[in-house]
Amino acid sequence: QVQLVESGGGLAQTGGSLRLSCVGSGMTFSIYWMYWVRQVPGKGLEWVSGINTEGGTTSYADSVKGRFTVSRDNAKNTLYLQMNSLKPEDTALYYCAGSRRPVPNQKSFEYDYWGQGTQVTVSK
Repeated sequence: QVQLVESGGGLAQTGGSLRLSCVGSGMTFSIYWMYWVRQVPGKGLEWVSGINTEGGTTSYADSVKGRFTVSRDNAKNTLYLQMNSLKPEDTALYYCAGSRRPVPNQKSFEYDYWGQGTQVTVSK
Protein backbone atom coordinates (compact mmCIF):
# COMPACT_ATOMS: atom_id res chain seq x y z
CA GLN A 1 0.00 0.00 0.00
CA VAL A 2 1.45 3.30 -1.10
CA GLN A 3 1.50 6.06 1.47
CA LEU A 4 2.74 9.62 1.43
CA VAL A 5 2.83 11.22 4.87
CA GLU A 6 3.50 14.92 5.30
CA SER A 7 4.76 16.57 8.46
CA GLY A 8 6.32 19.79 9.59
CA GLY A 9 3.37 22.12 9.31
CA GLY A 10 2.35 24.46 12.06
CA LEU A 11 2.09 28.08 13.03
CA ALA A 12 4.70 30.58 11.92
CA GLN A 13 5.00 34.33 12.02
CA THR A 14 5.27 36.49 8.95
CA GLY A 15 8.87 36.34 7.79
CA GLY A 16 9.46 33.05 9.54
CA SER A 17 10.36 29.62 8.22
CA LEU A 18 9.05 26.10 8.21
CA ARG A 19 10.29 22.90 6.62
CA LEU A 20 7.79 20.37 5.40
CA SER A 21 8.65 16.72 4.92
CA CYS A 22 6.87 13.99 2.99
CA VAL A 23 7.85 10.37 3.51
CA GLY A 24 6.86 7.78 0.96
CA SER A 25 6.34 4.09 1.69
CA GLY A 26 5.14 1.11 -0.30
CA MET A 27 6.60 2.65 -3.44
CA THR A 28 9.91 2.98 -5.23
CA PHE A 29 10.18 6.60 -4.23
CA SER A 30 13.16 7.37 -6.44
CA ILE A 31 11.26 6.79 -9.68
CA TYR A 32 8.48 9.25 -8.90
CA TRP A 33 8.33 12.88 -9.87
CA MET A 34 7.22 14.68 -6.73
CA TYR A 35 5.13 17.78 -6.20
CA TRP A 36 3.85 20.13 -3.54
CA VAL A 37 0.33 21.47 -3.88
CA ARG A 38 -1.59 23.66 -1.47
CA GLN A 39 -5.21 24.50 -0.84
CA VAL A 40 -6.94 27.25 1.05
CA PRO A 41 -10.37 26.26 2.42
CA GLY A 42 -13.05 27.20 -0.06
CA LYS A 43 -10.55 27.68 -2.86
CA GLY A 44 -9.06 25.41 -5.48
CA LEU A 45 -5.76 23.62 -5.51
CA GLU A 46 -2.63 25.64 -6.19
CA TRP A 47 0.48 24.03 -7.59
CA VAL A 48 3.52 25.09 -5.56
CA SER A 49 6.58 23.17 -6.69
CA GLY A 50 7.87 20.12 -8.49
CA ILE A 51 11.07 18.09 -8.59
CA ASN A 52 12.28 15.40 -10.92
CA THR A 53 13.25 11.88 -9.88
CA GLU A 54 16.90 12.63 -9.20
CA GLY A 55 16.35 16.05 -7.68
CA GLY A 56 18.34 17.92 -10.28
CA THR A 57 15.42 19.77 -11.82
CA THR A 58 13.03 21.88 -9.80
CA SER A 59 10.25 24.32 -10.58
CA TYR A 60 8.21 26.79 -8.56
CA ALA A 61 5.08 28.83 -8.75
CA ASP A 62 5.78 32.54 -9.16
CA SER A 63 4.12 33.16 -5.79
CA VAL A 64 6.80 31.19 -3.93
CA LYS A 65 9.84 31.54 -6.19
CA GLY A 66 12.86 32.76 -4.28
CA ARG A 67 11.31 31.89 -0.92
CA PHE A 68 10.63 28.15 -1.11
CA THR A 69 13.09 25.37 -1.95
CA VAL A 70 12.10 21.83 -2.85
CA SER A 71 14.51 18.94 -2.42
CA ARG A 72 14.48 15.20 -1.97
CA ASP A 73 16.54 12.47 -0.37
CA ASN A 74 15.82 9.27 -2.23
CA ALA A 75 17.85 7.22 0.25
CA LYS A 76 15.35 8.31 2.91
CA ASN A 77 12.29 8.23 0.64
CA THR A 78 11.67 11.82 1.67
CA LEU A 79 10.60 15.00 -0.08
CA TYR A 80 11.16 18.40 1.53
CA LEU A 81 9.86 21.91 1.15
CA GLN A 82 11.89 24.61 2.88
CA MET A 83 9.69 27.66 3.25
CA ASN A 84 11.33 30.96 4.14
CA SER A 85 10.05 34.52 4.34
CA LEU A 86 6.58 33.21 4.96
CA LYS A 87 3.59 35.42 4.24
CA PRO A 88 0.01 35.20 5.52
CA GLU A 89 -1.07 34.25 2.00
CA ASP A 90 1.02 31.07 2.33
CA THR A 91 -1.53 29.81 4.86
CA ALA A 92 -2.97 26.61 3.42
CA LEU A 93 -3.13 22.86 3.65
CA TYR A 94 -0.01 21.56 1.93
CA TYR A 95 -0.07 18.24 0.10
CA CYS A 96 2.73 16.25 -1.41
CA ALA A 97 1.97 14.16 -4.46
CA GLY A 98 3.83 11.72 -6.64
CA SER A 99 3.62 10.81 -10.27
CA ARG A 100 5.31 8.03 -12.21
CA ARG A 101 5.52 10.41 -15.16
CA PRO A 102 6.15 14.15 -15.17
CA VAL A 103 3.04 16.29 -15.11
CA PRO A 104 4.01 19.50 -16.91
CA ASN A 105 0.54 21.02 -16.71
CA GLN A 106 0.55 22.78 -13.37
CA LYS A 107 -3.23 22.92 -13.31
CA SER A 108 -4.02 19.27 -14.03
CA PHE A 109 -3.06 17.75 -10.65
CA GLU A 110 -3.15 14.32 -12.30
CA TYR A 111 -0.83 12.63 -9.85
CA ASP A 112 -0.77 8.98 -8.94
CA TYR A 113 -0.59 9.39 -5.18
CA TRP A 114 -1.38 12.10 -2.64
CA GLY A 115 -0.60 12.59 1.01
CA GLN A 116 -3.17 13.63 3.58
CA GLY A 117 -1.81 17.16 3.93
CA THR A 118 -0.19 19.24 6.65
CA GLN A 119 -1.55 22.61 7.74
CA VAL A 120 0.59 25.72 7.54
CA THR A 121 -0.69 28.88 9.20
CA VAL A 122 1.20 32.15 8.96
CA SER A 123 0.16 34.88 11.34
CA LYS A 124 0.21 38.54 10.38
